[in-house]
Amino acid sequence: MAHATVEITSQNFKDVVEKDGIVLIDWWAPWCGPCRSFAPTYEKVAGKHPDIAFAKVNTEEQQELAAAFDIRSIPTLMILRDKVLLFSQAGALPEAALEDLIRQVRALDMDKVRADVAAQEAEAAKRTASA
Repeated sequence: MAHATVEITSQNFKDVVEKDGIVLIDWWAPWCGPCRSFAPTYEKVAGKHPDIAFAKVNTEEQQELAAAFDIRSIPTLMILRDKVLLFSQAGALPEAALEDLIRQVRALDMDKVRADVAAQEAEAAKRTASA
């Protein structure tokens, strides 16, 4: 059986995360007990959603990526949709919680999300300009 997840390195990172659609990223390390406990759940859920990109970043081998994303605790799960980061949280999730997150991400109106992000960025720029 083929793996449902793809291993991310600094070489393929952009190719994986800049796809349209949903991308989940599991930041992990081989020595991390909770990471090893979460891995079978992540693989199982990945197998149920072939339309979603499930990726893994080994923080031991990809330290520059982990640093760039300020990964301080593992496992950390990130979810992007259409290149927009929607979720980033440390800690292993039970299968039901991971499935619920996927359901919520699928249900989002991405036009509204992009409009909200643009409004927040404009507000931040306005505060910076007036400071």
